Amino acid sequence: MQKQRIILLVAGVVLGLAAIVMLNAYVNQEKQAVAIKAKKAIEQIKANQTAVLVAKKDIPKGSAVTADMLDTQIVPSQYKQPQAVTSLDRIDGMVTVASIAKGEQLTLGKLAYSRRSGGLAEMTPMGKRAITISVDNIASVGGMVKPGDYVDVIAMLPVPIVTAEGKQAAQAAVLPLFQNVLILAVGSDTGAPVAQDSGRYKKAPAKEAAASTVTLALTPQEASLIAFVQEQGKLRLVLRSPADSKIETIQPARWETLFQYISQYMVPAEAPKTEVRKTQEEPEEYIEVYRGLKKDKMSFSK
Repeated sequence: MQKQRIILLVAGVVLGLAAIVMLNAYVNQEKQAVAIKAKKAIEQIKANQTAVLVAKKDIPKGSAVTADMLDTQIVPSQYKQPQAVTSLDRIDGMVTVASIAKGEQLTLGKLAYSRRSGGLAEMTPMGKRAITISVDNIASVGGMVKPGDYVDVIAMLPVPIVTAEGKQAAQAAVLPLFQNVLILAVGSDTGAPVAQDSGRYKKAPAKEAAASTVTLALTPQEASLIAFVQEQGKLRLVLRSPADSKIETIQPARWETLFQYISQYMVPAEAPKTEVRKTQEEPEEYIEVYRGLKKDKMSFSK
């Protein structure tokens, strides 16, 4: 009897310890779940917010922008202005081409580089290279692109392919090269204000004739690629909205992709209606039956 009590006591202690261990594991698991959930919530909040530069005070037109004029403010992403500036390095050496009110977000549309800052070299963003390409009126969006615009660059090239017979041939294709590329200059116009005698700046007069060259800001690798492509085919610029900086996946355009795109909007032709000819009814077979003086017909099937 004493032995049974001891066994029951030991079993109770073991079960109690097991329950404690399981409870601790459950509590730790819940803590981890709460921590992960909180981390995801913080990441989501950060993803929906962005830091922008705002004016500490009213900044008059023609003023050189300096760090003491600006402050950093966290705003929801939906309230971020198009072309809002997020880094002070991005606007180093720029001047205002329009007045900026206190508390207003700093945008690239109200800024331009000063010719006093040294020219095209200072206008080129860090990590990029300024490269000039030849364009015609069509390639430069009717000659309406201007310095400070962002464009996509596409190339029209003869792409080498191998035919079914094993021979090499060239197939025309349009390839998306780069997206969201900054235009630094159109011809010799950089869009920078021209210094006046008073020390203020005024915008350079627009060129009447469309320029035959456009200078882009590209990475060293991109600059090499666009130089190679220009020797092999033609380039064309696609103008972007100032509020759109999204990079999208685009398929190269060939005859196959063209027909594939068009076919999804084509209405299939209706099948010709076939007339169902009515078959001539077979003559009914019968026998004549006389009942007294009355004659009847009795039909029968084969």
